[in-house]
Amino acid sequence: MPRTHPEFANLRIFNHPLIQLKLTKARDKTTQPLEFRRTLNEIAGLMTYEASRCFETRDVQVQTPMETTAGIGLGKPVTLVPILRACIGMTEGIMAVMPEARVGHMGIYRDEITLKPVAYYAKFPPDMADGHVLLIDPMLATGGSASHAASVLKDRGCIDISLICLVCAPAGVRKMMEDHPDVTVYTAALDRELNDKGYILPGLGDAGDRIFGTQ
Repeated sequence: MPRTHPEFANLRIFNHPLIQLKLTKARDKTTQPLEFRRTLNEIAGLMTYEASRCFETRDVQVQTPMETTAGIGLGKPVTLVPILRACIGMTEGIMAVMPEARVGHMGIYRDEITLKPVAYYAKFPPDMADGHVLLIDPMLATGGSASHAASVLKDRGCIDISLICLVCAPAGVRKMMEDHPDVTVYTAALDRELNDKGYILPGLGDAGDRIFGTQ
């Protein structure tokens, strides 16, 4: 189970040894893109397994090879909304444990001068607001992009939103708590701070660049 944080009521931190072991590998600058992508997918799947405990279910009947028995299905649809492009490296890991989920996409980049979010793309399932929405952003740094994305989802009627990120900085968690106190933030680590360029310290570098081998 994730632990809460005394300063941030909206934050849940996963201390599971498997998650922390894989996070250590992701932080290592010598980890190559292929292994980095695989590690992010594995972490995302493990975190989703825990974050989905609160999902509503419904009773169903299933026919086994022997007889009919009771089972459960999802009570509401689940939509994954990765913020492009780095979140592509986490979406497959989530879908591996939740293949029933639909996937929307939101394109946002951070202006390197102003550090403000700039939106350039959005496409979602039409009934997204009827169920759970998992917003995916591997690095919660200033919180600008994640907060903007949550606002877009709310403008489309979504009320059940959670944010899954790999690592976060206090500034980003605080931004989300101020702008969207109803959105729970799930993370593998609350890191120390941001540097003067808005990167998380100690962090793991630029997730997008490390996933795709770019600079």
